[in-house]
Amino acid sequence: MKRVIAERRLLYSKKGENDRKELVIRVGEPYWVDEEMAGCPIEYNGLFNEMSDIYGADLLQALHLAADVDSFLLNLSKKYDFYFPDGEPNF
Repeated sequence: MKRVIAERRLLYSKKGENDRKELVIRVGEPYWVDEEMAGCPIEYNGLFNEMSDIYGADLLQALHLAADVDSFLLNLSKKYDFYFPDGEPNF
């Protein structure tokens, strides 16, 4: 990721476990793939070991989709519990 434009730090643990690990979510600068599609890099460092790109029809849509981390985390909340750094639950 060339340039990080947004970041969120959370803690997470597997359901039923108390061991909390750090999760750093980073959203990068959106870019044009071609004339009809844009991409936006996103990284879930601490939970997944690879970065991926989210795609949209333009720069704004790609950024919007990448920045919608709560929807993604909500799906993962079936397996993990997420917390803010102060220990408060994320959901």
